Amino acid sequence: MPNPTAAMLVIGDEILSGRTRDSNMHHLAKALTEHGIDLKEARVVSDHAASIVAAVKALSAAHDHVFTSGGIGPTHDDITADCIAEAFGAHIDVREDARALLAAHYQRTGMEMNAARLRMARIPDGATLIDNPVSTAPGFTIGNVHVMAGVPAVFEAMVASVLPTLTGGAPLISETLRVDRPEGEIAGPLGDVAGRYADLSIGCYPFIRDGRPGANVVIRGTEGDRVKAALNDLVTAFAP
Repeated sequence: MPNPTAAMLVIGDEILSGRTRDSNMHHLAKALTEHGIDLKEARVVSDHAASIVAAVKALSAAHDHVFTSGGIGPTHDDITADCIAEAFGAHIDVREDARALLAAHYQRTGMEMNAARLRMARIPDGATLIDNPVSTAPGFTIGNVHVMAGVPAVFEAMVASVLPTLTGGAPLISETLRVDRPEGEIAGPLGDVAGRYADLSIGCYPFIRDGRPGANVVIRGTEGDRVKAALNDLVTAFAP
């Protein structure tokens, strides 16, 4: 039985402008791989409501899970929660359980629970909260969409909160073979081996080091014996 699939939606003008480098997709991909969920697609959209709604609808329909990153903070451009609610046709307002979490946090820290911070307690009807042990303001899950903060430390904590609740498949096993030859020289035998192991993912990733070309051939699959067999065949195929 194939593993569940996932997509990621990164939301924010700061990513598209180059001001902020996204690290959340890298973290999520590794975490999902270990859990046996295959990340199949990632998109980045601006802080534009129609674009967010359209992307959420498309990704939610195409995959078992969608993880969003960004846009659930206290400022005017944090519009993700409203867009998710629109995508699911759900009403959204301040929810008492989320408000109580934030009120207790700000009381402990001596900060004011102002209108801006209260925005982070706006949750769509029917959603369940995602725990945030870093800064308290919760994410939420509605349908198959998991809505998380963009700050990497908070995003990673939310991923750790959600993953144990999701059913995964077989973790992917990966082997890498470094070949100090140009891609053009190994493409033929590589294609032959890949054809014999169609059940595996075999990719070729070129590099240039010290002025010399080479490639890392990466083999991925859920069955260790098959991955090892393909690796051995590649070693033989690339032998001088």
